[in-house]
Formats: sequence, structure tokens, C-alpha cells
Amino acid sequence: MKHLNVGDRAPEFISVDQNGKTVSLKEYTGKKVVIYFYPKDNTPGCTVQACNIRDNYDAIQKEGIVILGVSADTEKKHQSFIEKFELPFSLLADTNKELLNLYGVWGEKTFMGKIYDGIHRTTFLLGEDHKILAVIEKPKTKDHTREILEVYNT
Repeated sequence: MKHLNVGDRAPEFISVDQNGKTVSLKEYTGKKVVIYFYPKDNTPGCTVQACNIRDNYDAIQKEGIVILGVSADTEKKHQSFIEKFELPFSLLADTNKELLNLYGVWGEKTFMGKIYDGIHRTTFLLGEDHKILAVIEKPKTKDHTREILEVYNT
């Protein structure tokens, strides 16, 4: 698994969002960007995390922060997740796991003694120059917005 560190330039990417629209990191040049990787739409922890960001989205926007969620789910699943929970930000469909591998969040996990490959819940906070300001490994799903805003407000 590749490890990205604070101070590294975030890897450029081209992906698709829930609507099939092409999205690249380059289009957010000059903006603060949060890229949060999560395991799966409509699961308890991922829903709590997305809704925490949704519920605090005004505070995030006041800071000029762009939120991009990423999982290996399809565009259609992302659309459903966004509609069901009224999420005001884009979700990128990384079905071929290119971004997951590029950012080093796909790898071996253990759950109840079982070892498998999966997505490590991780958030990358980028400055306007897209250098990594912070990496939050295992973010607190119920309090993720606070974790994000603390980085940008220091």
C-alpha cells in the first residue's frame, strides 16, 4: 500500500461522479479540497459520516472547502445514496480502484478475525496548492466535520 504524507502533493486524478460527469483534481486548483475515502454507500458508519458532513455543510462552505467522497460503488449507487440522504456534495465512483490505489487506501483489512482487501476509511485535506495538509486515518464518523475544520482553522 502506497503511503501519502503531509507535505506531499496530492496525486492528480480523473474520475467520474454520481452523474457520470468527469471530475479531475486539476479543476479545483486554488481551492481547499477534502477527499474522503469510505468503504460503501448505505452502510451504518459511512452514512453517519456522510450525514455529519451534510449537516455541517454550511460551515464547510464558509471555509471555501470542496468535499469529494470516494468509494468503489457505482455511479447509480452513489446517486441513490445522495438522493436518500440529501447529500450536497459529489461522490466519485472508483469501481476500478484507481484512486483507491493512487491514494494508498486500498489494502488488507481484518474484521472479526477474517483478513480481506478493502477500503481504509481515510481523509486527505489539501491546501489550495493541493499539497496535503493533513491525513486523517480512521476519522470519527460522528464528528468528522470538526476534525476537518480544526485542520483548516489552525
